[in-house]
Amino acid sequence: MRNWLLAGLTLSSGAVDAVSFLALGKVFTAFMTGNIAFAGMRVAGSPVAPRISLLLASMVGFAVGVYLATRIVRRSQPTTLVWPLATTVALGVSLLPHLGVALIWFATGGRPDDTVIPVLLGAWAMAMGMQSGAVRRLNVGGVFTTAATATFIFLVGDWANRNSLTSDEHSRLRGVLVSLFVGATIGGWLLLHAPVYAPVFPFVVTALVVATAAWTFRHGDQARAEGAASEDRSDVRAA
Repeated sequence: MRNWLLAGLTLSSGAVDAVSFLALGKVFTAFMTGNIAFAGMRVAGSPVAPRISLLLASMVGFAVGVYLATRIVRRSQPTTLVWPLATTVALGVSLLPHLGVALIWFATGGRPDDTVIPVLLGAWAMAMGMQSGAVRRLNVGGVFTTAATATFIFLVGDWANRNSLTSDEHSRLRGVLVSLFVGATIGGWLLLHAPVYAPVFPFVVTALVVATAAWTFRHGDQARAEGAASEDRSDVRAA
């Protein structure tokens, strides 16, 4: 279930980045590496790079989101759980900026002007930053849900090392990469064919992830089950 939830969050961030890049001044709200590179291009004098003000709105919003999520999850129980309650809480709070983006988008008819775009970028980047900070608490190697570089490195590196490609870890890594592609495809398609509803998709997907996580991990049963399974595997190895 955790793998499916991570894939769902990546699906959401893929759609968010597609819509923000295509409709909000060629700026990412989840992929900060791209924004930093764009900022360098703009400082170098490139006329096609996004405006610095838009890049800063996104990067500051993302930083605020990471900070807030980290403050929320740091008070949670030790990370022996598969999915701590604090992670669900942080993701739940991230729905607020998601909702704000959707409402502003509807109010402008899906055609925000230059005065509204920085607000949308900052709010959506805050949601993505909160998502990143919440997922970081899970300590799942190679998975951030808002960027795929680390996932790509983990997956290809294991191919090079001839590690098993059928493990649960590899299923998770492949799922994240596919979900990012599918999310970007859906976000781009909505923007082209039903632009007024483009921000609704990532909001709904994230809300479903939060609801599913709250229900599935409400008693920590999955965590105890995995802990017992881990102990059994340790006993087998020791024998």
